[in-house]
Parts: sequence; C-alpha cells; structure tokens
Amino acid sequence: MNGRAALVAISLGVPLAIGSAQQKRDPMSGMDHMQGMKHDSAGMPIPMPRGMPMIPGLIGLVPSGGTFVPGGGIDPARLPLAKPSQLLRLADGDTIDLTAMLVRRRIKGHEFAMYGFNGEVPGPLIRVPQNATIIARFHNRIDLPSAVHWHGVRLDNRSDGAPGVTQEPVAPGGSYVYRVHFPDAGIYWYHPHVREDVEQAMGLFGNMIVDSPDADYYGPANSEHALMLDDLLINADTLVPFGADGPDFALMGRVGNVLLTNGEPSYALHVRRGEVARFYLTNAASSRTYNLSFGGAQMKVIASDQSRFEHEELVPSVVLAPAERYVVDVRFARAGRYAIVNAVQAINHYKGEFEPEVDTLGFVTVDAAPVRADYGRAFATMRVNSAVTKDVDRYRGYFDKPPDKELTLTVQTTGLALATVQFMTIDTAYYAPVEWIDGMPDMNWLSTSKEVRWILRDDATGKENMDIDWHVARGSVVKLRLFNDPKSFHPMQHPIHLHGQRMLVIARDGVPTRNQVWKDTALIPVGSTVDLLIDASNPGDWMLHCHIAEHLGAGMMTVLHVDR
Repeated sequence: MNGRAALVAISLGVPLAIGSAQQKRDPMSGMDHMQGMKHDSAGMPIPMPRGMPMIPGLIGLVPSGGTFVPGGGIDPARLPLAKPSQLLRLADGDTIDLTAMLVRRRIKGHEFAMYGFNGEVPGPLIRVPQNATIIARFHNRIDLPSAVHWHGVRLDNRSDGAPGVTQEPVAPGGSYVYRVHFPDAGIYWYHPHVREDVEQAMGLFGNMIVDSPDADYYGPANSEHALMLDDLLINADTLVPFGADGPDFALMGRVGNVLLTNGEPSYALHVRRGEVARFYLTNAASSRTYNLSFGGAQMKVIASDQSRFEHEELVPSVVLAPAERYVVDVRFARAGRYAIVNAVQAINHYKGEFEPEVDTLGFVTVDAAPVRADYGRAFATMRVNSAVTKDVDRYRGYFDKPPDKELTLTVQTTGLALATVQFMTIDTAYYAPVEWIDGMPDMNWLSTSKEVRWILRDDATGKENMDIDWHVARGSVVKLRLFNDPKSFHPMQHPIHLHGQRMLVIARDGVPTRNQVWKDTALIPVGSTVDLLIDASNPGDWMLHCHIAEHLGAGMMTVLHVDR
C-alpha cells in the first residue's frame, strides 16, 4: 500500500463510525442526503465483493424508483431457449426482419427470462459488402419501448435509431423500418437506444461485419471469430433487478459478476498448431472495460472501430471500453491450452489498496496437428496501410489548430445516502484512471438517475448536456477537447461515442498520438484531456454521449448538429 492509499484506508474509519452512530440514534438521520431513498426491513440483497461488508449506514436502504425485471415474473420455462448467433450474409438491397423478443437463457445453472434478437444471443451476425444498403424491419416484441441504433455506421440520419433525436421509441408490439447503408469496411454492432441499461444488458445486441472489396484488406488468416464481450449481475439464482423509473447503479454503472462471451460464461475454441485466428472483438457490456489477452499467444492489432490502423503492431493485450471494437490476429504457435483472460487492476475502496484481478473468459485448445496453410510469415510481417495514412494525411493540418469546442466531464449528485456521501468524499482523495471493477456495489446500487446527474459541460458557455446547442457546417473538421475532471464527486472514465461521423484521437494529455485509426468511441480516463478530430461529413443531428449505459441514462449526452 502506498502512503496516499494508506492515508485513505485509515481515514475510512471516520465515515463508517459516523454512519453507524447515526443509524443507532435515528434510522432516518441524514434524510436530507437521501431524499429518494427508501427503507426496507430486509433490504434487497446485492452481491458484495468477498470480504467487503455493506456499509452499516446503508443497511436497510433500497434504491428509489421501484424495480423491473424482464418478463414481469413470467416463468422462463414458457419462453423459447435462446439460440447462438447465426450468420446472415446479406447483399445490397436485401431485407431482414429483426425481432426483439423474450427468451430463456441458462447461465451458471440458472434459467432467466431475458431478451434476444430473433431468439438469438448475440443477435444475428450481419455480414455485408462495403457500400451495401439493406432494409431492416424491426419488430418490438418485448415489454419495453425500444429502437435499434446501428453503432458506428455513417448512415442516413433518419435511420440512426436515436429516440428523442431521430425517431420516437417503438412501443411494445410496434415496428419500424430502417434503411442501413454501410460506407466503411470494419466491425460494427447494433443495440437499442432505449433503456440500454436494461435492454442491452439483457441480451439485445449483435455484430455487423462490413467486408472490403479488397480480399487482402486484413491479410491472410486461417479462421475468423466474432466475440461479443458482456457481463451479467446476478445474486445467487436471481437477476439483480433494474430501476423501474430509470437506471440504478448510476455512479459506476452496472458491472456484472458473471463475464460472458457471446452470451455464455465460458468460451471454447479449437484450432490447429500454427493457426492464425482473427478475432473481431466488441465490448457490449454496460460499464465494464476489458483488458484482453490470449494466454501469452502473440497478438497483432490490425483495426479498430471504423478502419485499419496505419500500421499493424504486436501488443500484449488490448483494452476495450464499452462500445469499442478491435480486430486482432492471434497466432497459436504451439499445441496446448490458452486461457482468454481479462487481467485488470482492481481497487479495494475499503482498504485503499490496488489488487490484481484476473478473470478467465474461456480457452483456446490448440491441436498438435499443424494447420494446413501456414500464415506464420505473413503474421510476423507488420503491414503498413498506406491508404489509411493517405486518408489521414488530408486532416493532419488540423491537428494543431485550437479546439472548436471544449467539454468538461463531471457529475452532480443530490439525495444520496449520508454514508455514501461521506465515503465518496474521502474516497475521491485518490482515483484510478480506469475503474475496472465495481468495488463499492452497495453505494453504487443505491445511486439512481434521480440522485446522480452525469454532465458534459461546455467550458465556453457553461451549458450542459442537451442544453448545448452545437452546430457545424457539413464538411467541417472539428477539434473537440474533452477533460475528465478528477475532482468531481466520484470521477469515472467515460467512453465517449459520436453517432454518424468518424473521428481521430489526435492527442492525450497534450501528447500527440501515433498510428491513427478512425474511431467512433474513445475512452477518456479520469484526469485526462483528450483531443478528438471529427470529420463532420454526414449531415444530421447526431448524439454525442458516454456509452456507460447508466451514465447515458443519467443525462450524459448532447447533440452535434451537422448542417447541410
């Protein structure tokens, strides 16, 4: 434990003692700090980290706003069993039906009523050629309003699937028709943009792979695999309910305690010795950031959200914030069993300690028999993608211009439980750039969108979130500077996503980045300043928001108007 953390650990005794004393004197003490909280004789159980008791001042409290679970208590046995994702190869002009529906899922020996697209979790893997346009007929057969957002695709604004901006939510039983055009090769995904904290967490997501006409776009690989990373929060044999009136877990987001790959708690893949496997990685979790590696096998990162990198690189692991995608090639040179792991540094907020935490998502078993086509030499070659460099070159002259817009990322709270306020006030004395796990689920669970308001604040005008009136001309090259304030009540990292455009991450904390790649989502760590260069070429009204579902549900969004 370092000195700073040790100080925090010692100080933690203060709020705990105060909270306990007040609880004994008057169970309703601190009511001015918990206007929306409710008391319950038993409370609602949530899973606490091992060895971490719930703070005494929080015992007996439950979140405000009621609870919701999919299916309204329906017996899961009455629902169809969810199926694995099926590949849908579509051509230009094709039409698909995409139905959000209740399904039954078996996870860790328990059965739950959850959601799926067309009965599949993840939803169908849509694979189309670049520049194709498809018609997607969406049918809402779940018990909440919904919509479909085609994440990362620079499509027509009318089909962006952003309720409140481009369309009204689709009521249960209703339908909506989207026209989806795919101008860029890459890896994309679709998900609802209504109560993402519920609908996405319950299984409504799917991948889209857009193939370049260049057969050698990514280079050779023996096999391809789409992995959608997700997590689920359960307690014993039940789903932890969601807030009925708005998201709960609003401080840190709902971080699950069961990690899922393609909807399953354990992923398995068999390959041959020497095989180069291409993985299309998508983080579909509400809040969790992953740090993924393949058991020591060599991994080469070749592409991210909307394009290839300027040049390929060998990396020990790849960090994926919510909504980010990466394309990596992994070569399994020797026979054996390789664990796919998420290795992070957790924070024990109660002790003020940083601890390693490693979760195994599954295994790749490598047979002794060699792969027939050996791409080892191609894998060892770090390709330079001159087409990406040539494209980015058109924008480099804008890298050093002053920012057109500066936003500060912060948070305001009201009505939180007194013990939470006291604990957080001291806990903020130290912070991590990224909080990889939820080390304080008791406090986080009690925070709802009624008590927490996450903020994008325009430094020039002081306007916040949807009050920011931001217009730019079509064809503008816009420099956006984002500062994640570490002195806010509880600073958190934010994966910031911009709809319908593409952007470059050109600097972090004043240091220019190298090896550019076109993105639609960028992670802004706590305390960092990140410069984005936006190619505002697609007209329309486009959401800019944090992709932690609970932060979005607690207000952290604005709109970029790209005028025609």
